[in-house]
Amino acid sequence: MPDMSASLAMTHMVPLAAEINNDKVTPGVLGFIVFAALALGVWMLMKSMNRHMGKVDFEEAPDPSAATTPAAAPGKGAPKNA
Repeated sequence: MPDMSASLAMTHMVPLAAEINNDKVTPGVLGFIVFAALALGVWMLMKSMNRHMGKVDFEEAPDPSAATTPAAAPGKGAPKNA
């Protein structure tokens, strides 16, 4: 009996196969799976990068041109400790 249901299914599929345009190329299921896997990988990488960038403690170096101004010279403008 299993062969009978397979042949019955094939007889229903043959008319549908005749309607398929052989000149049309589509990516199909495999193309969708590959695209979805790439999108998921990029999303995971962006999430990981965001987490790692949040851990960065960046402290900017002082501006070297500000050290050459007279107000920043040692002994001038600095508070005196009594």
